[in-house]
Amino acid sequence: MKRKSFLKILSAIVFGTVMATGAHAQDVTRIVVPFPAGGGTDQYLRLLSAELTKKGMQVVVENKPGASGIIAADYVARSRADGKTILMTSLSVLVSNTVTYEKLPYDPQKDLASVTQIGYQPSILVARPDAPFKNIKEMVAYAKANPGKINRGSPGASIITNLAPIAFEQRAGISTTHIPFPGDAPGLQALLGGQIDIQGTSITGPLQHIRAGKMIVLGVMDSKRLPLVPEAMTFKEQGYDIEALSWYALSVPAGTPRPIINGLNKAIHQVLNDPEFVAKARAIGIEPKGGTPEELDRYIHAESDRWVPVLRGLNLPKQ
Repeated sequence: MKRKSFLKILSAIVFGTVMATGAHAQDVTRIVVPFPAGGGTDQYLRLLSAELTKKGMQVVVENKPGASGIIAADYVARSRADGKTILMTSLSVLVSNTVTYEKLPYDPQKDLASVTQIGYQPSILVARPDAPFKNIKEMVAYAKANPGKINRGSPGASIITNLAPIAFEQRAGISTTHIPFPGDAPGLQALLGGQIDIQGTSITGPLQHIRAGKMIVLGVMDSKRLPLVPEAMTFKEQGYDIEALSWYALSVPAGTPRPIINGLNKAIHQVLNDPEFVAKARAIGIEPKGGTPEELDRYIHAESDRWVPVLRGLNLPKQ
């Protein structure tokens, strides 16, 4: 075969492969998670993605942690509005960042469109088992006797698992030293390593460490105890009336056509309503919950009405 003919054939093969690879890549849907891999939220989204893939929708999780979700939100807001790039959203991304940050590179109302809520779980406080307190009442007493000696980690400044503990501390008349991390997993690792004393979190991330006796739950911010850790008392049982749910949703870039949003909503609900998926989600401490885009919009509005006045009342310095 002549060299020129060979190169022509080789070029056609390579070009065809590139085109095929590009076409394949376009079929993949990415769910962008604003936290590092390994945390509770990441675990749930990977479970959801795996089940969506089983049902024929090719889905991968892409982690873009940092700045209380701002990096991920800005990235998705600037992405093509074709339904192929989805953002995992929460209170911080859609509500509290607008209060705790001086200026955002994205507008939650103008740059993102709702798809559906996907689940929720209560916020909790965990501690090292060698901490000089074993529950919330004992922690309050210790904090009052030892001002500033408790180092408290969180997944980010404007995330509910930081904001709810701050609101609680102001109500209880105590203060801790806040150490923010770019997600839940790094904070939990710091807790295991003894760099911090307590962490605001949800049950999914620390569950394995709690079962191994490496962490204890000081209190649950819900009206009822956690089925996975029934021995852990609620804040209410310990004299503090506070509830704070970590909720998770999915959003896409504004301008995404409604038929695409409806298609995503339908596919996701096929998973959320699957009994096997529900059992797997509950096993890691998350209660699946769906809904229409309009229902999510109304829920976000209600959460804003609830938490924005609280945030402003905390007088937190702008980031």
